[in-house]
Amino acid sequence: MVNYIVTIYTGRRLFAGTKNHVYIKLVGTDRESPRKLLQSEESEGFVMGLSSSFLVTSTKPLGKLVLIELEKRHKDSQDSWLVDKVEVLSPEGETFTFPVYSWLTDRNVHRIREGTGLPRSMQTQNPINPFSLPRDDQFSVTKGAEFLFTAVSGWSLQLHVIIPRFLLFPEYTQDHWEEDEFFGYQYLNGVNPMMITLCTALPDNFPVTNCMVFPDGKTTLENEMKNGNIFLVNYKNLDGIPANVINGKQQYLMAPLVLFHKTPENKLMPVAIQLKQHPAEDNPIFLPTDDKYDWMLAKLFVRSADFSEHQLNYHFLRTHLMAEVFTMAMLRNLPMVHPLFKLLSPHTRYTLQINFLARVRLISPQGVFTLFSASGGKGLVPFVVKSLSSITYDSLCIKKDIAYRGMQKVTDFYYRDDGCELWDILERFVNGLLTLYYKSDAEVVEDSEVQNWIQDIYENGFHSQESTGIPQRFTTVAELVRFVTMAIFTCSCQHAAVNSGQFDYDGWMPNTPLTLQLPPPTTKGEANEDTVLKTLPDVSVTAQGMATVWLLSKQSSDFVPLGQYPEEHFTEEKPREMIKKFQSELHALSVKINDRNEKLEIPYTYLDPAKVENSVSI
Repeated sequence: MVNYIVTIYTGRRLFAGTKNHVYIKLVGTDRESPRKLLQSEESEGFVMGLSSSFLVTSTKPLGKLVLIELEKRHKDSQDSWLVDKVEVLSPEGETFTFPVYSWLTDRNVHRIREGTGLPRSMQTQNPINPFSLPRDDQFSVTKGAEFLFTAVSGWSLQLHVIIPRFLLFPEYTQDHWEEDEFFGYQYLNGVNPMMITLCTALPDNFPVTNCMVFPDGKTTLENEMKNGNIFLVNYKNLDGIPANVINGKQQYLMAPLVLFHKTPENKLMPVAIQLKQHPAEDNPIFLPTDDKYDWMLAKLFVRSADFSEHQLNYHFLRTHLMAEVFTMAMLRNLPMVHPLFKLLSPHTRYTLQINFLARVRLISPQGVFTLFSASGGKGLVPFVVKSLSSITYDSLCIKKDIAYRGMQKVTDFYYRDDGCELWDILERFVNGLLTLYYKSDAEVVEDSEVQNWIQDIYENGFHSQESTGIPQRFTTVAELVRFVTMAIFTCSCQHAAVNSGQFDYDGWMPNTPLTLQLPPPTTKGEANEDTVLKTLPDVSVTAQGMATVWLLSKQSSDFVPLGQYPEEHFTEEKPREMIKKFQSELHALSVKINDRNEKLEIPYTYLDPAKVENSVSI
């Protein structure tokens, strides 16, 4: 008889264990073992966080192990079982590892390949039965309970008597929201640093003149544009989007254009605002020299437009839904043993469930954004569709996007600085791992599973639109490396950049109103403090907005930072060494960012690797 020692590791999540019957079969290149019962009626079962070892015998050696069959049969009750991995020690002393990291929820036989990562062209063609997707992609019990508690706590803030007690207003924003310098700062390092572009020529529909912005005559727009000091933010995608009706009252949503000047003191200052796309007598260009309340109202309409553009386009569409596209394509096309599955899987954790919750609680007919934001109601879907048409492959790659916007040389642009360093670290890691498994471009071309993955993304995520630049197939290793780097960056770093600061900037409502109740001024000199107060959203809408951005900014206790992999999908030594090097580089960047932040009045922390979550999970 030939003996194999089987060790099964049960996961550490709450209720991960099982007392059901468990059977295993070992499959080798020469033969397979008999089906073996691993526990009897008297067994205490498989316990959360513990390992259990068993002896499996065969009349002859099985050869190189390539597969195990794992089966859970219900006894008195049906329970789910979370298996982390299975290790098998052969009579020759070789250990074979079968990574699972999934819930077994049914009575099916689950076939799991050995963990050595192999592209499709190099794998044996054993069938794989996927585990129950819904359970695997659900929150852990801990995160689920915590998320529910946080949601209840957040929405309880609608009781205005509770708000002061919790001191929840972001203090810096509350103190500085009226200042032009803080207004400009947010377009570089706030929660939406994605829209500002270098302006080398004024748009035809934005007739700003020299005397408007430089009345002292010491410089001109032409000179300042030539010196790279003029910048533009254009909310043209909001043009034509119908504004919501909230509590029976019509709301107002503009599509502004904003001109900024980088001063000799290195401050990014707004110098002109036009609230609608089409110049007209009743669409004046507002200036910092105007009456205080005219200028304040103009900035309020800009910041309200930014709320819609940020939340629906740059946050929900370009991170949450992009991550969902990558996740679904991975689950449909890549087996668990595939090196790309192992690489991507940690960056898809909880994404499907958080997006399900977003659909139910935020953008459904009864969702917070639908009911209480200016771009909700009839405008929500048309705006998301319009935003989707503007997405390109390059716009999802931070270095390409920064270059396209002409923002390479702007000083104090910490989103760019930290984001580009993170991209480089990620790209080196992805390149090292993928070139370990793909020795030539031909091997990428021949890997049908990877080709199916990208085709699925192209067809179902981007509707087969060639204009997006999304590849339809990979022809080189370099193409695969770039796309996978983008996917991981989107799921982790980019989401952190546009998510983590929501309460910091949107929690003080006048800084980023989610809707406005009066139309914009059509003439100057008529606004006053009462006009501003009546324009801002009412208390109930404000409380809904505050509670929502507080909830969406709340970090959970089972947060997993970028580059940390509690589930050991890679079993070989070389990938593990690469992961350690990746973690070391991320740590060095974190130290560098923290050293810089100590010298800043407003620390930029959103892309500190220690605070970037591995996946879109909130």
